[in-house]
Amino acid sequence: MPARIYKPARNAMQSGTAKTRHWVLEFPQADAREIDPLMGWTGSGDTQAQVRLRFESREEAVAYASANGIDFVLSEPHGRRPNIRPRGYGENFATDRKGAWTH
Repeated sequence: MPARIYKPARNAMQSGTAKTRHWVLEFPQADAREIDPLMGWTGSGDTQAQVRLRFESREEAVAYASANGIDFVLSEPHGRRPNIRPRGYGENFATDRKGAWTH
């Protein structure tokens, strides 16, 4: 299976964009995971699935994959519309609000 080059999405539980600036080259899992009969832990002999390489730009990731003979699939990121409120967080506590208080 080919490796995947993508730009990670924002965490759904946070509003920040901390880990979304870099491009990632990630290898798919080749083998199924096995359950250890004694301890019940899951494991695999596939060490490539643990590798995640980060790059500053898409071109760097594509150049690295091409130079090392890695087949890859490039996933373009979806654009995100910025959520900019006119008065920001302080609007929640403004004394000149036109609408009803909800908290």
